[in-house]
Amino acid sequence: MSMETLDMEALPELEPLCIFGTGDLGRSLGMRLLQSGFRVVYGSRRPQSCGLLPLGAQVMTHAEATQAASLIFICVHREHYDFLETMAPHLKGKVLVDLSNNLKKNMYPEANAAYLQRLVPKAAVVKGLNTLSAWALQNGLLAGKQVYLCGDHAEAKQAVAQIATKLGLTVLDKGSLSAARELEDFPLQLFPEFRLPLLIAVSLLAFFFFYLLIRDVIYAFVEKGNEISYRIMVSLANKVFPIVALVMLSLCYLPGAIAAFLQLYRGTKYSRFPYWLDRWMLCRKQMGLLALGFAFLHVIYTLIIPLRYTFWNALVSDAVNKMKNNETTEFSKTEAWATDSFFALGILGFFLFVLLGLTSLPSVGGSLSWREFNFVQSKLGYLTLLVCTTHGYLYGWNKFLLPATYKWYTPPAFMLCLIVPSVVLVLKLIILLPCVDRTLTRIRQGWERNQPKEETG
Repeated sequence: MSMETLDMEALPELEPLCIFGTGDLGRSLGMRLLQSGFRVVYGSRRPQSCGLLPLGAQVMTHAEATQAASLIFICVHREHYDFLETMAPHLKGKVLVDLSNNLKKNMYPEANAAYLQRLVPKAAVVKGLNTLSAWALQNGLLAGKQVYLCGDHAEAKQAVAQIATKLGLTVLDKGSLSAARELEDFPLQLFPEFRLPLLIAVSLLAFFFFYLLIRDVIYAFVEKGNEISYRIMVSLANKVFPIVALVMLSLCYLPGAIAAFLQLYRGTKYSRFPYWLDRWMLCRKQMGLLALGFAFLHVIYTLIIPLRYTFWNALVSDAVNKMKNNETTEFSKTEAWATDSFFALGILGFFLFVLLGLTSLPSVGGSLSWREFNFVQSKLGYLTLLVCTTHGYLYGWNKFLLPATYKWYTPPAFMLCLIVPSVVLVLKLIILLPCVDRTLTRIRQGWERNQPKEETG
């Protein structure tokens, strides 16, 4: 099919853009197009009863809207495509942008866009923008967001790409319409960027849970005959959650330190990192958000400790026993300082943790300049790691040298969890040394250690 009858360059400025569908997606897309300077017309079966449409948009019948525009966004479900087949003569030479998605993979024998092209063979069907949600369009969360296009007509894809670029989107051409099935499967993926962070989090949870189960519960039963399995629900969980949170937080900053040392070793920033390091660095945000979630759990579990039966029962029993034996407990200022410092650093660390999480939200991060965002995520992030790690050290300040701490000759879990954050902080301290920082800054500004010298004539 030839698209010579269409003047693609005229689409964005002279002609209105048409939208079939007045649901949430159609209304949100129309609003965003109007805000970007386009004219918008809606095609509807009942134009007189359409409400809640964005101000400035016109509403016509499908046939009238088709005559007014050469590019039409199809914002209706596949099961309602039948009316398009009856309108095939009106859609000849038009560009149809299919934004539809399905509820599950392989729901139909062919992709929605391929089905649409078969219904309207003389139109140019482009599959794209289907990864945009109505919520993202309404809130303007489009800057830099990547969208995909595919289609058999280069001019049609170029016209759609121009519109998408003006909306602030980054466009990636996936080729012919045969890629439509792949594009329609993208929105059906469940948290693809969280897969590796979730795998790491689950692995850490499982390891430390069973490690603590052996050291605390099983050890007490085997060595002392004390059955304390009731501690699994709260006490054990409240040890596992902060450990996982701290390790996950340190794993957010470890790849950056590794990358810095690789650049120092290679003497250039123009050499690609290993695949595993690239993948690790791309999921740091997700790791940080999971770490924040575990930190929240730790705070909630800590707050309910005074409500537990075992807590107040032990407290009352201890008080009664001391009254019977006429005993008193000597006040220790050292213990008071350690306890207050431990809680103070925990509160401060959690506050900084939440601050980091808030700046990860697109609506918050988008309002910050690059320098502000870098300051929060880097400098403030390392400060958070330092405070939380110190919080962990204070927890075991008087336990490191006690023989009773090493049950069955194994180190306590809080010692194991301090290894990774301590390594990260030491690496960062080395990077901050003036001689190292100066060289790393030069490399990141484009200097290369082995760059050829210019010949002088």
